[in-house]
Amino acid sequence: MPEVLAAEAGRLQLPAIALCDRGGVYGAVRLHKAAKEAGIRALVGCELPMEEGISLPVLVATQVGYRTLCGLLTTANLRAPKGEGSVAWHELAADNAGLIALTGDEDGPVRRAWRARGDAAAGAAGRCLQEIFGGERLYVEIQRHLVPGEEAENEFLVEWARTEGLPLLATNGVLYATPEARRVADVFTCLREHTTLDAAGRKLEANSERGLKSGTEMAAIFADLPEAIANTTHLAARLEFTLADLGYRFPDFPVPEGEDQDSYLRQMTYAGAQERYGAVEGPVRRQLDHELGLIAKLGFAGYFLIVWDLCAFARGRGILVQGRGSAANSAVCYALGITAVDPIAGKLLFERFLSEGRTDWPDIDLDLPSEGRREEVIQEVYRRYGRRGAAMTANVITFRGRSAMREVGKVLGLPDDVLDRFSSLFHSGDFPQTLELEEQLRTAGIPPDHPRFRALVDTCRQVHGLPRHLGQHSGGMVLSSGQLDQFVPLENARMAGRSVLQWDKSDCEDMGMVKVDLLGLGMMAVLQESLAICGERGQPVDLAHLPKDDPATYKLIQAADTVGVFQIESRAQMATLPRMKPATFYDLAIEVAIIRPGPIHGDAVNPYLQRRVGLEPVTYPDERMRPILERTLGVVLFQEQILRIAMELGGFSAADADELRRAIGFTRSPDRMNRMSARLREALRQNGVGPEAIELILKSLASFALYGFPESHALSFALIAYASCWLKVHRTAAFFAALLNNQPMGFYSAASLVQDARRHGVQTLPVCVQLSDARCRVDSDHAIRLGLLSVHGVRAAAVRGLLEARGQRPFASLADLLRRTDFTAPERRALAGAGAFNALAGHRRAALWKVEEVNGGDDLFRYAALQEDAGPAPLAPMLPLERLQADYAHTSLTTGAHPMKLLRSQLPDLWPAADLARAEQGTRVKIGGAVITRQRPGTAKGVCFITLEDETGLANAIVRPKLFEDCRLVINLEAALVITGRVQNERGVIHVLAERIDPMPALGLPTQGSYDYH
Repeated sequence: MPEVLAAEAGRLQLPAIALCDRGGVYGAVRLHKAAKEAGIRALVGCELPMEEGISLPVLVATQVGYRTLCGLLTTANLRAPKGEGSVAWHELAADNAGLIALTGDEDGPVRRAWRARGDAAAGAAGRCLQEIFGGERLYVEIQRHLVPGEEAENEFLVEWARTEGLPLLATNGVLYATPEARRVADVFTCLREHTTLDAAGRKLEANSERGLKSGTEMAAIFADLPEAIANTTHLAARLEFTLADLGYRFPDFPVPEGEDQDSYLRQMTYAGAQERYGAVEGPVRRQLDHELGLIAKLGFAGYFLIVWDLCAFARGRGILVQGRGSAANSAVCYALGITAVDPIAGKLLFERFLSEGRTDWPDIDLDLPSEGRREEVIQEVYRRYGRRGAAMTANVITFRGRSAMREVGKVLGLPDDVLDRFSSLFHSGDFPQTLELEEQLRTAGIPPDHPRFRALVDTCRQVHGLPRHLGQHSGGMVLSSGQLDQFVPLENARMAGRSVLQWDKSDCEDMGMVKVDLLGLGMMAVLQESLAICGERGQPVDLAHLPKDDPATYKLIQAADTVGVFQIESRAQMATLPRMKPATFYDLAIEVAIIRPGPIHGDAVNPYLQRRVGLEPVTYPDERMRPILERTLGVVLFQEQILRIAMELGGFSAADADELRRAIGFTRSPDRMNRMSARLREALRQNGVGPEAIELILKSLASFALYGFPESHALSFALIAYASCWLKVHRTAAFFAALLNNQPMGFYSAASLVQDARRHGVQTLPVCVQLSDARCRVDSDHAIRLGLLSVHGVRAAAVRGLLEARGQRPFASLADLLRRTDFTAPERRALAGAGAFNALAGHRRAALWKVEEVNGGDDLFRYAALQEDAGPAPLAPMLPLERLQADYAHTSLTTGAHPMKLLRSQLPDLWPAADLARAEQGTRVKIGGAVITRQRPGTAKGVCFITLEDETGLANAIVRPKLFEDCRLVINLEAALVITGRVQNERGVIHVLAERIDPMPALGLPTQGSYDYH
């Protein structure tokens, strides 16, 4: 890691360090930041990927050189698939200003030629480099790693350098910071070469010499070549450029003649405010003037105008868009229509978004419908700024629990069945475990006396957190005045039509590069489609004017009848809703925010709920906090509250509060947070805040570093949550059809959504080639029809062909359909198995028999033998359980009865989920059904929560850590469970505290999708 290299270089008292990533400058920003802390210079370099697999190290001497490097890499990357770009020699010859080259290591042109063809070939390769860089910008790199045969190579390099008058340069070809990390380097070599440690042979390094060495050690190694050591100092002095000289600038917004950025923003803001508020006076005018003045002073007007214009573009295309996050603290953003939350009415803290001392750019998140509609906006940004003027920010995917174990296990040669067993035991990401890694390995079948047990454990821990590959951010786009690839190389993303820059969002922020977040939100797509369906059916809905006090909507929320809605559908939210009983829009915002790691760790949840129902008095840690905490009943729930406490009780300036905000969100080092906590503690003490109040404030502050919502974010999400609940109540069929058309999303599978729709009086009709559209459709207020694309494995193009043929004239028979459509044999079987041909064939087996008539034989005569009416099929119709299994096999859901209804008579001792409300507290019951969620949050101290679904509804079980460990494989691998335990009923929130967990008896229940450990 760059941070480790910088820290070790600082410990060794090296004056400078250059990082040469292969094919990019991926780690340059992190090295730059870490080197500043270590007191050394971070130089920029790269191993250029050249033609024929050659790698050429270059170092950046000047700002021109840095832009040259970025341009070369971008050109190479954008013309090739991801990870396959290479620079052509003629391109390097034409454009190399400001770059200094080294001859390289064993992958460099000179040493590779020497190893393959001897002195003459190596000399020729070297002369090519001389022609490109001359004698002033080319160094002959020499390394000594105490391996046999290296001195013969070095003797040639020394002799050739002296003959050509080229400077020697001693390097250590560093691959890791310390010798102890060599094991990890070997693991990565094996992963890259797709081999194991046993089979890698000479692909691995011969020893551990390629770590960082001190100047004294290097001087001793090259005692016979002192000039090679001296030249390292001379070269470092020549390299003037560091990332402090990046020179990035955000683009200006094109304004009408006679206007500048600030005047035009003011004009658009006041025009929007007139529409929002009716009159721009009093508190509204004061707030807008304050914000506009600060925006102008900080030079951010162009940023607001560009985001405003993107919102206008989206709305002009009929695309739902809503700004959220801290931007909702801004009255300017509200007036411009970027956000839908009125910060003045909501008394939101503008300094959470922007303050005079802020050195980084504000961050505005735009939520858009996921998939295609969002892509329209992203492609518009590319169209406006060009493929080299805009790019998605990167996302560095790192090795985590299961991925680290799987990859290290492969390298160590562990069998696949052991690794599969470990993956099954490992319940999720990196939440705290109730089992140590060693115990999990023992359970997976690797005993402690296994010869590779210790190596596996140690290496997994070393690999954990290291980069695995470069992905793209969910929606962050960086824009630039001029070409973005002057500042960072760009490369193709895996997704067609997109490019990504080589730094992640934190790196971009550190370099002052501005990111606009265009985030795809599944529920926005559902809302978009629901509104379209409602409009088509003559039941239009205007989201901007939904009544915020609809009793039926709050009744649904209070009953936790929230399957499929936004943000409040998780098991934890459902368990809170009946206790909190939200009755106003602000209550809903609190509900959205309260079930987060921050408030949970800060012990805010139970006090708030107790105070809300009058079981605990509302108190304030300090009476001066009353105005800040009054709306949350004396409990700290939001980041804005912490910042206001710091400003009003700690005397923090707006700039100080912004530094505190950044510390809360800074995850790379706890030192920053610790420093700010100490500073706030002292400020509060000096202003007379009592010790108990200080401790409570600091505990809340620490909890928000784990993950706590700003109030503005909660209000923005509450708008979407409320809209989704309103639609579920008042436009039920349209809402469920849109949900089914936008799967997967949320906590519930399509099968569970169909069952929930039935409970709300909406029947889901089966897929039918005579009646279905491509996607789910609303047939009436009480019925939706599955779309043809609900059938697995059916191509969209083939469905379009069927709809076109049906539009010309209805299908007279199955034979007629088979002749006039272009489905493949597997598609015909899938449609028949799903019952889509039943209207033409009578039943599924008859359809399967019929399609086999055209599934074999010569294409030319395939349809010749088809008879319009060949009489009844010789096969009997499927039995109910067989139909059910076929439904799940081909569509992952059933439009018929829930599977448990068919099996209920065989499981007489199971309590239906709907009957649990009648059970007395502590009653021992047995529940059973399909597992639809498994959750084990880090805040639950090892407790697991399981939701089972039967034909009557949902039943929730709590599994204590010991029982979870005893039944880990059953819980994780069985699709349906029987759980025995005792009923807990707390103010209408019903759970079964599990005492025993068994697999559901093998009665043919189909496997249903579940949402696990997210």
